[in-house]
Formats: sequence, C-alpha cells, structure tokens
Amino acid sequence: MADRCLLYYITDRSQFPGDESSRHRMLLDKIAEAARAGVEYIQLREKDLRARELETLALEAAHVIQQLRTDNRIGRTRLLVNSRTDVALAAGADGVHLRSDDIPASHVRSIWREVRAQRSLPVVHGPLIAVSCHTSSDVLRAESEGADFAVLAPIFEKKEAPETQPKGVAELREACAAKIPVLALGGVTLANAASCLAAGGAGIAGIRLFQENKVEEVVRALRRI
Repeated sequence: MADRCLLYYITDRSQFPGDESSRHRMLLDKIAEAARAGVEYIQLREKDLRARELETLALEAAHVIQQLRTDNRIGRTRLLVNSRTDVALAAGADGVHLRSDDIPASHVRSIWREVRAQRSLPVVHGPLIAVSCHTSSDVLRAESEGADFAVLAPIFEKKEAPETQPKGVAELREACAAKIPVLALGGVTLANAASCLAAGGAGIAGIRLFQENKVEEVVRALRRI
C-alpha cells in the first residue's frame, strides 16, 4: 500500500448545473477547492472545447492554482491538460495527461524541451506526464515510454456506463507491478477505495468523487485509509 494516497481530480464542467458561464465559474471554484484541500493532480479534461477556449480555461485554472501557492503557500497541486501539449505549454500548466493511444511520453518531453528552449524559458523539472491505461500491458508500455504515472480504468462498474467491462482489483494489482505509480479510476468510491490501495494502487482518480462532494471531506477520508 502507498505511504500516501495520491489524489487526482479529473474535471468535467458538463456535470455542473446552469449555463456555460455558470459551469465555467463552478469549475474554477472546484479547482480552487481541490487545490486548497491538497489534491496532488488536477486534469483539465474539457474535450469538447476548441483549442482557444481550452487555452483560456487552462490559463484561468493555472492562475487559480498559482494564486493559492502565492497567498497560502500551497504548492502541492499540479495542473495537467488532457492530451493537448500545445495548450499545456501556452497556459503554463505543469504537464499533460495522454490517452492510451496518444503519442509516447518521451515525444512530449522532447516537444516540451524544444518549445521552452525556443522561448528561452528554463526547463526546471520538465513536464509531468500521466497516461490513461486499460490493461497492465498498457501500464508497462507507459512506463517504458517515460510516463511519470499511469491511471488504470475502469476498476469498478460505472453506473453511467454499465456496458463497459470493469478491470477489477486483480488487474490493478497486476498493473501495480510496474515501477511507476498507478492510480485507480472508474467507479471508485469512499467505500471501495481501500481495496484499490490494498492492491498496490498509489492513489485514486475521479470525476464525480470530487465534483459531487466536498473535496476536503473526500481527501480527509482517503488519507485515513
């Protein structure tokens, strides 16, 4: 079991009520709430947005997190942008979350270094790169390609997608043989999270888990496991 349960909030503003302006505002509020609560990673996963819209949102999200770091000395949370390395770079995000069929993490690192060098910007730590995985083989490939951590999904059956076959805790346990951290995603609740960590999971990722609850309470409960 991991010494500390890593937490990964994956955004989906479409789940918030109201018009686009209201959902946009509520998403930024939730990002701030997650950062204040000590969530390690936030993935901006608004796949329906055009590049310019996503960049604007990413800039705002990065500003919210940076402001919290400055005002409250909260420096734990890192912002990743789903798949779009260009947007992540433009917005000053900390890294990228890649799809399972995306370009290799090593390519993203090369692009990141090249662009930062062109802009005469230092590459202090390089990008943080996560990869979505669906099998233990996917996790091993992500490791070999230089990913920092993997997210295996779905572990449990999801009410909104009952037709999707869950991978189960056994597959998670096998995947955790990799040398990179593996986080569990998909149908994970406060009730079943302990089984994911007992199987070797380094942490928990979720959308509804964070968006439909008070993040501080979720974090406190998961940290006690």
